[in-house]
Amino acid sequence: MSDPKEKLLEAALNHVAFDGWSEATFRAAIADADVDDTLARALCPRGAVDLAVAYHKAGDAEMLTRLAKEDLSALRFRDKVARAVQLRFEVIEDKESVRRGTTLFALPQYAPDGARLVWGTVDAIWTALGDTSDDVNWYTKRATLAGVYSATVLFWLGDTSEDHADSWAFLDRRIDNIMQIEKLKAQVRESPTLSRLMAGPNWLLGHIKAPARFDPSNLPGSWTAPRR
Repeated sequence: MSDPKEKLLEAALNHVAFDGWSEATFRAAIADADVDDTLARALCPRGAVDLAVAYHKAGDAEMLTRLAKEDLSALRFRDKVARAVQLRFEVIEDKESVRRGTTLFALPQYAPDGARLVWGTVDAIWTALGDTSDDVNWYTKRATLAGVYSATVLFWLGDTSEDHADSWAFLDRRIDNIMQIEKLKAQVRESPTLSRLMAGPNWLLGHIKAPARFDPSNLPGSWTAPRR
């Protein structure tokens, strides 16, 4: 492992259970990983907070790797979503690191980071499952799944059932709730009366578009590290 930030994160995980994502953990990680203090603080200006962010993003990346290897062809779409969320939990090797991270990102000064991380997770799931929505549905899909994911995290942290069976049952119930909402939306669209009542709101919502996706490396003035 040559990436100093990865070395810091690996070292920090040995201390998070005892000291949380704290300055004490960050100092211990610097010592254990034998990374220069100046370099460590340049890579992680907020210390262990930045390592906590990196830890969550590494979990997302591993989830996508495993999801790409799964054969989901025989599953209903709601089951594909459930499996993707379940995989995100299965990549976690240390529940206490997540517990400590949940506490950290519940603090007011770090709550925006936590919200962005959850949004990034659910966006990665929807994108990996082939979501092509480019209107308001892009937002509603991610917002509803973010609620499901966040609630499941809290349940999972306290789950002592074998192989977290209770957590997966909880997840299934939450996704079923989402499916009920989608069914209701379809009924509204099919109802002549309700569809007319919603004509105005639907016109307004129809002007909401998903964020443009582009490759920033193509922008003038951007820089890409040369291949070795």
